[in-house]
Amino acid sequence: MTEATRHGLIIKAQSGFFTVETDAGLVVCQLRGKLKQGRATGDIAALGDRVEITVLDDGSGVVENVEERKQALVRLDPRPQGKYQQVLLANADQAVFIFACANPNPKLKMLDRFLIIAEKQKIPPIIVANKTDLVTDASEVFGLYETIGYRVIYTSVKENRGVEELRAALAKKISAFAGPSGVGKSSLLNTLQPGLGLAVNEISKVMNKGRHTTVTREMFALNGGGYVADTPGWKSLALWDTEPEEVDAYFPELAPLVAECQFSDCSHTHEPGCAVRTALDAGKIHPARFDSYLKLRSGQE
Repeated sequence: MTEATRHGLIIKAQSGFFTVETDAGLVVCQLRGKLKQGRATGDIAALGDRVEITVLDDGSGVVENVEERKQALVRLDPRPQGKYQQVLLANADQAVFIFACANPNPKLKMLDRFLIIAEKQKIPPIIVANKTDLVTDASEVFGLYETIGYRVIYTSVKENRGVEELRAALAKKISAFAGPSGVGKSSLLNTLQPGLGLAVNEISKVMNKGRHTTVTREMFALNGGGYVADTPGWKSLALWDTEPEEVDAYFPELAPLVAECQFSDCSHTHEPGCAVRTALDAGKIHPARFDSYLKLRSGQE
């Protein structure tokens, strides 16, 4: 009996089976029993994890060790025995949020929610403003995010705008994709790489069929290196471990001002000597972003 130890990347996870990409090809693995000992509080292995495996004689494999994650996109799954953390994607280099400029109109409060989760989970975000051909000037809506410091890529499949910029941004990185339905994600991915949007869409349909359906998570290799993974769970992500007073730390335009407020527990709503309100009145904070902050802080979003 000959067994080989290899290192690889989990590119697909389904019902306890993990497809691991190694330098010798793909190996379908299960977890070694010792990894499952004790009560798990979250996914032991997940899409995007780097692992050490043993390849068996029949070509299948066993996951021996899961390397420490640099971060993970986590969703809380309440179960009868306690709270369990589902990992949608581990070790993402960036999150790519796709929103349409029109048809449908951009849901900026949803985008703000995505951004605060990215900030909290330390995943650098990129905003893609798609369907720019439907508006006169897309920067009128999305430009405010550039002034905050976020990268915005303006794209149009119809006019082939921004496609090369997006392709370059994705190269050699693991990217989590998210965005509301109807924004043109599939068409954009197909333009980046033929068939990519179709493949991603098929996985998304399986994931959205219902809670009793077998969950498959998969990421897809890019011709220029790197991977994209659709992560529709962003919409339902709750800021379950975030206290209200923490929220301002995840708004880059608010965070530096907090220390200048007169009161350490300032809610930035009515207190005297509030540096955040002063900046808002001076036009240094966009009113729509401040409204998003208030709603997220109060749990309305």
